[in-house]
Amino acid sequence: MSATTPLHDEMLRHRLDAALAQVNGVLLGKPRQVKLAFTCLIAGGHLLLEDVPGVGKTTLAHALAATFDLEFQRIQFTSDLLPSDIIGVSVYERETGEFRFHPGPIFTSLLLADEINRATPKSQSALLEAMAEGQTTVDGVTRELPKPFFVVATQNPLDLAGTFPLPDSQLDRFMLRLSLDYPDPAAERALLTGEDRRDMMATLAPRLDVAAIAQLHAAAQAVKASGTLLDYLQALLSASRKHNDVRVGLSPRAGLALLAAARAWALVSGRDYVIPEDLQTVFVPAAAHRLVPARGSHREAIARAILAETAVP
Repeated sequence: MSATTPLHDEMLRHRLDAALAQVNGVLLGKPRQVKLAFTCLIAGGHLLLEDVPGVGKTTLAHALAATFDLEFQRIQFTSDLLPSDIIGVSVYERETGEFRFHPGPIFTSLLLADEINRATPKSQSALLEAMAEGQTTVDGVTRELPKPFFVVATQNPLDLAGTFPLPDSQLDRFMLRLSLDYPDPAAERALLTGEDRRDMMATLAPRLDVAAIAQLHAAAQAVKASGTLLDYLQALLSASRKHNDVRVGLSPRAGLALLAAARAWALVSGRDYVIPEDLQTVFVPAAAHRLVPARGSHREAIARAILAETAVP
């Protein structure tokens, strides 16, 4: 732990380390993905988990909620899901002669949007205002959502039957997109011989809370980014807009997301300044899903190519 870290509260640092250790104890063999999930939450973003079933996407969401002591709601997205099933609905009450709003599951701190691409675009769009503004509007009345408000969405990239691909405007609301992938042999053996994950989940204790998240978020915003680092970020943004395989490159909003994620990653790593390696670590998770390929190229492959071809100033 550097003496120059913005986390002057050593107890908070120890609690953050304990939180990371607890989630890593549940999601075995995925320390990088867990650290990126923490980075996304601390930076104030939203997380898209894209992978095949059974690799721990839902487990990660549950573990984050328990570890950060966040109110948790899960929505199973299906083709018949309505926006009112997400946001809530106003119901007329004869006794009072008035409409009373019944809030939906979106009014929570950590929302798991499971298989988000199985809902229609109309239902998917119910999350847009909430993810961008931290509020939602029903019947002309705007209602604030809890702070923090963190969406963890999942989707299976292989089983596309009966799905509605997320539009680019929706993808842009996610700060990071991660793939958990299969565990390595050692982690898989530990899963096979160890305690059931559901039983383990019931024993998880809060290591951080809403106040600590606010402190961590403020500390991340205070992490220094030098002029040279910003030159490197702008070079990456420019390269994405000029690349032959890209039809639509990274926007200024994507640049802000990259910088926020790099700052949070640096903070979790124990530094009060961003280095090029921080930006390189978060670049593919933060940029790939925002790129619109000109051909059939894979977004992650393009992002890696841009990263490899762009020199550090």
